[in-house]
Amino acid sequence: MIFLRRLSSIRLHYYNNSFIIIHLINFLLIPFCHPLSFSINHFAQGTSNILYEGDAVPSIFKGSEVIELNTQFFFCVGRATYAIPLHLWEGSLAADFTTNFSFIVDTLNNQRNNTADGFAFFLAPVHFPIPPNPAGAYLGLLNRTTGYPTSQNQLVMVEFDSYANGNIDPPWPHIGINDKTISSVVHASWDPVLHSGKEGRAQITYNATTNNLSVFWTYEESFAANNSLSLIIDLRKSLPEWVTIGFSSSTGLVYERHIISSWEFSSDLKSDESKSKKKEKRIVLKIVIATVVPFFILMLCIYLWAVIRKWIKRSHGTENNSGVALPSINKDLQMLALPRQFTYHELFTATNNFANDRRLGQGGSGQVYKGFIQDLGCVVAVKRIFAESSNMHYEKIFSNEVKIICRIIHKNLVQFIGWCHEQGECLLVYAYMPNSSLDTHLFGSKATLKWGLRYKIAVGLASALHYLHEDAEQCVLHRDIKSANVLLDNDFNTKLGDFGIAKLVDPRLRSQTTGVVGTMGYIAPEYVGEGKATKETDMFSFGVVALEIACGRRTYHDGEFHLPLFRWVWHLYLEGNLLDAADERLEMDFDHTEMEYLLIMGLWCTHLHPRERPKAGQVIKVLQLEAPLPKLPHIMPEYPMPQPQTGSSQSQLSFTSSFNTIGR
Repeated sequence: MIFLRRLSSIRLHYYNNSFIIIHLINFLLIPFCHPLSFSINHFAQGTSNILYEGDAVPSIFKGSEVIELNTQFFFCVGRATYAIPLHLWEGSLAADFTTNFSFIVDTLNNQRNNTADGFAFFLAPVHFPIPPNPAGAYLGLLNRTTGYPTSQNQLVMVEFDSYANGNIDPPWPHIGINDKTISSVVHASWDPVLHSGKEGRAQITYNATTNNLSVFWTYEESFAANNSLSLIIDLRKSLPEWVTIGFSSSTGLVYERHIISSWEFSSDLKSDESKSKKKEKRIVLKIVIATVVPFFILMLCIYLWAVIRKWIKRSHGTENNSGVALPSINKDLQMLALPRQFTYHELFTATNNFANDRRLGQGGSGQVYKGFIQDLGCVVAVKRIFAESSNMHYEKIFSNEVKIICRIIHKNLVQFIGWCHEQGECLLVYAYMPNSSLDTHLFGSKATLKWGLRYKIAVGLASALHYLHEDAEQCVLHRDIKSANVLLDNDFNTKLGDFGIAKLVDPRLRSQTTGVVGTMGYIAPEYVGEGKATKETDMFSFGVVALEIACGRRTYHDGEFHLPLFRWVWHLYLEGNLLDAADERLEMDFDHTEMEYLLIMGLWCTHLHPRERPKAGQVIKVLQLEAPLPKLPHIMPEYPMPQPQTGSSQSQLSFTSSFNTIGR
C-alpha cells in the first residue's frame, strides 16, 4: 500500500529580528516568580508584543484594530500569542491568573450544523509548534495523532467549538475546558449562529490555592451565572513551569471568521525565597547571558542567510510567466489536510518533461500524463490543467477538484495522491489506471469487453454514485458522468474520476441553479432547460452510460445527428425486442437476465421526468437482483431534447473537463 505523506506549510509572521533578541534577553532577565500583566485594546500592525503564526494577522474590523485569527478559506490555521512567556509555577508554588478578552465569531451566514471550526485560548510550552495537519476539529493545536490524552501533551485550553466532530465532541457547538486532549473534560452548549457577528466577552480565571480553572462568557453587559464552566485541575501536573499563552483557530470543510478585539491578562506568583537565593540566581543569570547572547547572534546570522538563500531560490523558481508571485491559492491549499504536496520539479521529472509519449489523454480542461514517483515507487497519472480552461478559470477548476476529491474516499472513486501549484502550473496526481477508461473498451479498437466485466463496471459506477449522493459527508453532484470518466484499474474495477466540475450541495435543497456544464448526450434535458443540477441529473447520465455498456454504442455518433441511444432502446422495448439492443460484438455470449436488467435500468434512469428516476441505491439492489424490475410506461415519455453541435464528438455546454483517453 502506498504510503502518503501529509504535509502542512505554516507561515510564520515575525516583525523585526532585533525584537526577537530583545525578548530573549528580557526573558532571561525576568526575576523568578515575576508576575505578568498587560492590557491591549488595539492590535496595531508592526507592534512586537503579539507573535502571529499561520494565517493569523492584525486586521481592521469595523474600524477597530483586531486580531484576525484565520483567513476565510477551507482548512486554515492561525495563532496569536503573547511575546513574553508566563511563569506559571515554581516548586510548590503556582500562579493565580485572570484573563479577559473580547471575541467575535462570524459564521458568514452559514446555517446551524454547517459552521467550522472554532478557536481556543490556550496555555502550552514555550515555542509550542503548530503540528502537521492541525486544521478542522483540532483548532490548530493538535492533530489526529496527538489529539488524544497523553502525558506528552502539555496543553490546557478553553475552546469555543462551533462544530460537533463525531466521537470527540458533544453533539452540539460548545464551550469546553480541555486538558491534554482535543475532547472537552467539561463543556456547555453555545450557539455561534445565534450570536454570529456579535462581540462576546470571556473571562478565564485560575485559583492556584483551590486549583479551580473557570470560564465565564456573555454577549451582554454582565456575566450570567449559567454561562460558566469550572474544572479542578493542578496546572503544575499538566503544564511546564514556563508557558506560552494565546489564541488559536482553525476552519474545516466550511469556514468562518474568528476575531479577537481586546485582551487583558494578569498573574500573581508569590515567592518565599530568601534574598540570598535570589542574588545567587541573578549571578547565574549573568553568566548565562554572557554565554547565550553571542550564541543567539550567531543563530540570527544563520537565520538571515537561510532567508536570503530561500528568497533567491524562490525568485528563480516559483514565479509565473509575468513575474508575479503565485496567488494565495497555494497557501490555502497547503493548509488542507491533503495526501501530499509535490514540487513542480518532481512531477516534471516523473513525466519525463511532460513528454508526448507519456500523454494519456486530453480534454476540455487539460491533459493527463503517465509518470513514476521515485520515492513512492509507484506509477501515477498527472493531470495538467490548462492555463485557461474554457469558460472557467483554471485555478477555479483546480481548487474545486482538490476541495472535493480530498474529502471523499471510496473503493469506486479514483485515488487522489497529491497536488502541485508552482510556476503558474496546476497539477493533480492520481493513481494510474492501467486499463484506461471505459470508452476505449466500448468504442475503441481494443478487444471486446466481456459481459461479466461490463456488468461489474455498471454496479461499481452505481456504488460510486450512491456514495457521492447519500454517504459522503456532504452531497456531491459529479455533473459529468460518462464512459470517458469511468476509469478501470488492473482488475477492471470501476474508478469514477474527473471532479473538475463537480459541486458540493446543501442536502436541504433538492436542486440548485448552477449553470449548465457537462458533455452533450449525457446531460439530462431538464438540466439544459432549467440549469438546475440534481441527483436526478446525475442519474440520467448514469442511465446513458449503462445503455452504452449494454449496447456498445455511443449516445451520439461523431459529428452526426441521429436518434439518441436511449430513444432507440425505448423503441426496441416497446416493440418487445429489447435484447436486440445488446452489443453485437458479444455474439449473444451474455447472461440474458442481467442484460435485460441493465437495459431496463438504463431506460429507468433516463426517464424524461426526473421524479420517476431511481436513486443510486435502488439501482444497486435491482442490478444485484435483490429487487424487482420497475414497470416502465407503455409509451415513451416526451421532453424537448437539446440538439447536439455538429463536428465534434464532445459537444459542450459551458465546458467539459473530460478526456478523450489514449489510456490512463
